[in-house]
Amino acid sequence: MKRFKKLVAAAPVNLVGWAREELKEYAEEVLFYSEPPADDGELIERIKDADAVLVGFSTQVGEEILKEAPGLKYVGMICSLYSEESANVDIAFARTKGISVKGVRNYGDKGVAEYAVYQLIRILHGYDMPLWGDKMRELTGLKVGMIGIGDSGGLIADALHFMGAEVSYFARSIKPSREEQGIHYKPLSQLLHDSEVVFTCLNKNTILLHEEELKQFGNGKIMFNTSIGPAADMEALEEWIRQPGNLFCCDMTEALGDMSEEVRNRENVICMGASSGMTYQAYELLSRKSLDNIREYLGLL
Repeated sequence: MKRFKKLVAAAPVNLVGWAREELKEYAEEVLFYSEPPADDGELIERIKDADAVLVGFSTQVGEEILKEAPGLKYVGMICSLYSEESANVDIAFARTKGISVKGVRNYGDKGVAEYAVYQLIRILHGYDMPLWGDKMRELTGLKVGMIGIGDSGGLIADALHFMGAEVSYFARSIKPSREEQGIHYKPLSQLLHDSEVVFTCLNKNTILLHEEELKQFGNGKIMFNTSIGPAADMEALEEWIRQPGNLFCCDMTEALGDMSEEVRNRENVICMGASSGMTYQAYELLSRKSLDNIREYLGLL
């Protein structure tokens, strides 16, 4: 059976116990680091003689890092990989060196959708928090705009549409299946103007909302960001948050970007401080898909 010589998890990765044990079948030596590297120099030291490396989303593996690992053949991203541009590994350079880079999709989206529905209902009904508006509201008839309708955004849209919300979306292209479903495309400016609630569900490092877009959205509105990082220009978003009647929600602190402490701590900013997608089921699925990537590379699938 084909195996790696040395496989290194160069920083903490979200693999469950059985997956860590199974990795031993695919490499002569397996090494896990429980703390992130202090700097690029330490990262290079950890991977310089490895032919396989595993990293999470917070470990940056750029060209200069890859150059220092001459025997490297495989990089497993134990995290989402949506596009080369948003990846924390320089996939384009890796390709020139014959290094295969694999990531995972569709493992934590259901938890994100559950968070979105939970948090929105909590806001509309005033459960354990100030009521948004004068009276409790159902999801029925609520005008919801999805900015991005991929994996997690699509599940949020499905759930809210099922519960009676009037859902529309903005994406890079019109989605015929969504149109048939009754979830219709709108240009970004129209979607923002028409929506009472907006969800940004975008790839990492994708900023679509600036001062003009937030003016089009207006005030007395609710914004959710379920992206890994910010989806709006921070200065413009902070100004929008300061306006009366606006409410900003997210699950992960990364979605707040470099927002000032004064704004982060306002009552109209609700941040859970944890990834809503990383459920028990998500860890299991992430582990299985990550190992399937390795098995496929080694020709075992």
